[in-house]
Amino acid sequence: MSIPDGAGQQAQPSVAAARRGLAVTGPALTGLALARAEVDRSAHLRADAAWLERAWADPETRVLVIEQGRALAEIGDTGARLHFVRSAQAPDGVRFLLGVDGDGLAYFGVAGPLPEPIGPGVKPAYLREAGPLLSDRDAGLMTHAVALANWHETFTHCPRCGAVTEPFASGHGRRCPVDGSEHFPRVDPAMIVLVTDPDDRCLLARNAMWPERRVSILAGFVEAGESAEQAVAREVHEETGITVTAVTYLGSQPWPMPQSLMLGFRARANGHQEIHVDADEIAEAHWYSRAELAAVVASGELRLPPPVSIAHHIIESWYGADLPGSW
Repeated sequence: MSIPDGAGQQAQPSVAAARRGLAVTGPALTGLALARAEVDRSAHLRADAAWLERAWADPETRVLVIEQGRALAEIGDTGARLHFVRSAQAPDGVRFLLGVDGDGLAYFGVAGPLPEPIGPGVKPAYLREAGPLLSDRDAGLMTHAVALANWHETFTHCPRCGAVTEPFASGHGRRCPVDGSEHFPRVDPAMIVLVTDPDDRCLLARNAMWPERRVSILAGFVEAGESAEQAVAREVHEETGITVTAVTYLGSQPWPMPQSLMLGFRARANGHQEIHVDADEIAEAHWYSRAELAAVVASGELRLPPPVSIAHHIIESWYGADLPGSW
């Protein structure tokens, strides 16, 4: 069954304040492809065995099957929609409640083999590909389902005793049958930041593992005992030698490939500074004015991140207009 800005003018904190975790909250990013949702997650129903049994037996219930990060989707030139199945058609696998919509319709996910595509244009698709084209409802459901399916595929044994764990809370946790310990999906916080200099040029860099022309803004994982703002200051300095101030939070987006939460920021270089890349993670980095960026993107000299990424939206929020993204 196929169912269908510029820099702020107010006084800004010092880089030392940023490293202490003090930040100015900025305007929120909008339109992030994987930060959209319409279906209530209905966490209060995850432990209600009787309700879950009735909902699964309901012929109207919709099930999204996920296999190795892919779901079936009908993808066209201007949009996409997920391909759901009835519970009776769902494969064996870990089952998880995704939520209940405003009409009382339940949605589940199952980590298992994908059914055969039905209908023209229906094919297995990764979240990176389908995410920007899906409706708010479908984007939220697929992001939720992929995150849980990825976790269940990798977290199968108790880290305390090595016993095989069992799903509980409708797939939102796993419990060890030997020692009773409970474990929940891992989420790794990561910061991603667009740095500007006193001339309001943005800093773009190429990771050492990326091909030529592919660039983005700086990013890195938040370390243990560190705030996101401290991570911004540390990562930028480690990778480019630039000291930043005015760390401003913009918004966040889940990135369940496999388990990150991307925290988006803007930051300002503390005066005119020379770039010194670490030559380990970062191969090169340069400052770009808006005119320079437009020219190198139009010529194909540089390739920006795709619209599904929060990096693309942060760059566009500085640039002030749409930009093409191609990787």
